[in-house]
Amino acid sequence: MLAETICSAVSAAGLGIAAITAYRKRFLAAARIAAYSLVPIGLVMTGAVEWIADTAFSPVAWAGFGVLGAAWLLFMSTRAVERRRGGRKEVTGPTEPGAVAPAASSPSRAVTAKPRTGKPAGDDFSDIEAILKKHGI
Repeated sequence: MLAETICSAVSAAGLGIAAITAYRKRFLAAARIAAYSLVPIGLVMTGAVEWIADTAFSPVAWAGFGVLGAAWLLFMSTRAVERRRGGRKEVTGPTEPGAVAPAASSPSRAVTAKPRTGKPAGDDFSDIEAILKKHGI
């Protein structure tokens, strides 16, 4: 009951400040203040404030938060150990063969060797020399 009264007072004060801000011709800021001031009364009307008050004074709820915290700590510690190991798997028992890639498909076009023209191996730059001579270089 006390929490609902406090939330209602906060909302009324916020709406008063929004009205003063709107009077000063700062309508965008006034709308933002009004939006923030309506949140507490909205929480009261949905029952969230009563749920929070019941949860805050319940030992079972605090025990539940403790269990959730322990679970979170276990999860984070296992992640830290996993990162420290570098993501290596633990080997226990017989090792299983790794995944085998499927056979590669045949190429879409045949790859053929370049035909030999009968030129000697030392004559590779003859065509380049001919082009340079043609341009006078």
